[in-house]
Amino acid sequence: MAKKITKALIPAAGFGTRFLPQTKAMPKEMMPLVDKPIIQRVVEELVTAGIETIVIVTGWNKRSIEDHFDNNAELEDKLEKMGKTDALVMVRKISDLAEFVYIRQKGPDGNATPILNAKHIMRDDPFLVFWGDDFVDATPSRAKQMIEAYEKYDSTILGSMKARNDEDYKKYGFAGGEEVNGHVIKVQKIIEKPGSREISPSDMAIVSGYLYTPDIYEHLEKAIPNLKEGEELVYTLGLQGMIDDGISVHAVELQNAIFRDTGNKFEYMKTVVDLALEHPEINGEFREYLKSLMNESQS
Repeated sequence: MAKKITKALIPAAGFGTRFLPQTKAMPKEMMPLVDKPIIQRVVEELVTAGIETIVIVTGWNKRSIEDHFDNNAELEDKLEKMGKTDALVMVRKISDLAEFVYIRQKGPDGNATPILNAKHIMRDDPFLVFWGDDFVDATPSRAKQMIEAYEKYDSTILGSMKARNDEDYKKYGFAGGEEVNGHVIKVQKIIEKPGSREISPSDMAIVSGYLYTPDIYEHLEKAIPNLKEGEELVYTLGLQGMIDDGISVHAVELQNAIFRDTGNKFEYMKTVVDLALEHPEINGEFREYLKSLMNESQS
């Protein structure tokens, strides 16, 4: 029987250079989506899927992430004295979302290093890995879909979506293998950013979200001594090692899903607009504002 998933990892040590100068002092994970930072949306998705412990791997400039999910007695006292009960409840709820553990990233460059950094906390438990600067809107949520797939296949699960255009083959890793059904592949081969549709093993892009079994540690550790100068420790090295050793890995196409690549300027702005149009406080006024811009451009 598959172990219950109660832990998750959020790598958040990157510099966010695509958003400079904004990210010179603000972590990219704290970029606002109307009135909520990106990373909070990721945390809320994890918590609603049953995650109790969230490990955030950070760098030297990420203190504001810790502050955001911590109690702020001075702010709470101020809100209480002002009679802003709704705001008080909201800020207290943020710090009570989960048990947060913070680790400074150490080790070789690459997106797999945070996994090894959290090994002593995850221990022998399977765990989710979600990035702190992108997310997926899905029904059911991405986290719930991946946990359900893990419970069915008892294996590492890769959150995937079908490639939408040729550019996707330059941005994402791709999985190929035996088709279980129209939405699931038992993975035999993974290519990190194949570059073109012709050399990709399938159209199944690994876009955002992973559910790892503890097998990943051994295979990442084996990959480190074989890294060439300048080569990064990427998750695909560990996954391919697992597959080559006969350990099951499945790529699961997320259903009813919209991938929000908020680490990209254009996609970030699209997401802000989309969420503003859904926001109960401003959606009406904002929609009218957009209409007025359209009218001006057509006149």
